[in-house]
Amino acid sequence: MGSGKRGLLTAALTVVCAVTVLAAPGTAFAAPAPTPTPTTGGSPTPAPTPRPGKDLGEIREKLDTLYHDAAVATDAYNAAEEKAEKQSTEIVALAKKIDQGRQRLDRLRNQAGAAARDQYRTGGLSSTAQFLLSDDPGQFLDGAGRVLQGQQAATKLMAEMNRTQKELREYAADASARWKKLDANRKAKAAAKKKIEKQIDAAEKLESRLEKKEKERLAQLEREAADKAQTAWLDTGALKDVGGKASVQGKKAVKYATEQLGKPYVWGAEGPDSFDCSGLTSQAWATAGHAVPRTSQEQWKQLPHVDVKDMRPGDLIIYFDDASHVAMYIGDGAIIHAPRPGRTVTIAGAGSMPILGVVRPDA
Repeated sequence: MGSGKRGLLTAALTVVCAVTVLAAPGTAFAAPAPTPTPTTGGSPTPAPTPRPGKDLGEIREKLDTLYHDAAVATDAYNAAEEKAEKQSTEIVALAKKIDQGRQRLDRLRNQAGAAARDQYRTGGLSSTAQFLLSDDPGQFLDGAGRVLQGQQAATKLMAEMNRTQKELREYAADASARWKKLDANRKAKAAAKKKIEKQIDAAEKLESRLEKKEKERLAQLEREAADKAQTAWLDTGALKDVGGKASVQGKKAVKYATEQLGKPYVWGAEGPDSFDCSGLTSQAWATAGHAVPRTSQEQWKQLPHVDVKDMRPGDLIIYFDDASHVAMYIGDGAIIHAPRPGRTVTIAGAGSMPILGVVRPDA
């Protein structure tokens, strides 16, 4: 959040406090274990025990779990950030209404004060009293009209003052409630950030203990798992009837996503230099002129669902049972996505991860 927004929010909080007082009345491939080698003695040499943490199949599963949990926490972080931004904007708008209400109330009080001063200048006699003491018929009738006008004006003035004070109390209560929600979302965002950092740190430490050849073998296992999943998906005939053409907006979204290839994954990022998975898809569609929810889970909840056989380039494919990952379909069984920390925006097989479903932003 920028310093300008923080300044507005600080001012808003000050106004709220003042008015409150004023108005109160993946499949894993396990690395094969070496087979025992007989010795010339008599007793066979036992198979070497894998070093703790160095079974690459287990490491890959552990990394998948850590990065998946980080992705779930990233969605929670993004959701809290989106809500906080919206609430901040609403609070600033309320603060402006409160300030305008205070100015209106000050003007009404000045009018009431002017009326009181005028009464003082006439000797403390009200218009009604002066009217009753008059012996001049013309003055009597003229005074009658003035009394009636004065009474109407006073009634209107008091009603407007009461209405303004009521509005101020309501605005103050609303702003106070929104501040509480904003504070709760900030705490949720902080907790999600802590979890993200914890999961990513654990994954990076796990990978840092691997030697160069082990890292290369681990990368190979990841590719093999993705290829196997993609092949299995294609073998189901999922793409047999897929041939939809991208809409005009879909083409723009695909073009934007393609232009981001090679940029790094950074959790919570939505461009222009880095992205997380839903940051990429939401910005691609925003650029295409169609706003979509910020998180993969909300994209799954709010956007229209379409069958896989009906999908077309520009559609979003949601992955995993918890909708924790999203990618953009670009045709020919391929997607563009921001995979995870340590990776860049890339092209992959649409079936390389467990598909939850497909949504269409411009349905």
